[in-house]
Amino acid sequence: MTSSIDAMFRFQQAALNLRAARQELVASNIANADTPNYKAKDIDFASALQGALSGSGQKLPVAVTSPQHLAGATGESVMGAPVQYRKPLQPSADGNTVDMDVERAQFADNALRYEASLTFISNDVKNVLAALQG
Repeated sequence: MTSSIDAMFRFQQAALNLRAARQELVASNIANADTPNYKAKDIDFASALQGALSGSGQKLPVAVTSPQHLAGATGESVMGAPVQYRKPLQPSADGNTVDMDVERAQFADNALRYEASLTFISNDVKNVLAALQG
């Protein structure tokens, strides 16, 4: 029974983790709106979630040329999902591709979907507790 409960929550856990990581990416875009040559980043949420659930998320290895090197994140993937760059609707003179209207909309949409996932998890927990008590 615990494996079925675990499977039930695995999807929501993966979705919440990806939503949180995506929120950080979009927040980073907003924070760097005035940084010259900054390229706005995002992930393809659907393919990232599919990869997270199947365990086949892409991993970018760090080149280690010395045994004293530490393993680290390259910043080119988020939870195994490759980071993609947004194509600007209107290019800026300083090379920055952040469009604040797009970023604010993406931030709000992702936050709303995060809250919805929390509501789904809350309902699932209530259902499991009701089944255990009944």
